[in-house]
Amino acid sequence: MAKKVVATLKDKTAVRYSKIIVAVKDEKTGGYSFREETLPEEDAKAALKG
Repeated sequence: MAKKVVATLKDKTAVRYSKIIVAVKDEKTGGYSFREETLPEEDAKAALKG
């Protein structure tokens, strides 16, 4: 039987990260590719605004 390990590693000063996946259209072929970025949460909000 598997055991569940519970650890509390939360810290008030820890930085939260978000993964952003953006579809980018290729001008040459017209196809789409996906660009992935892992950013701090505050930067992610700014990147999604524009």
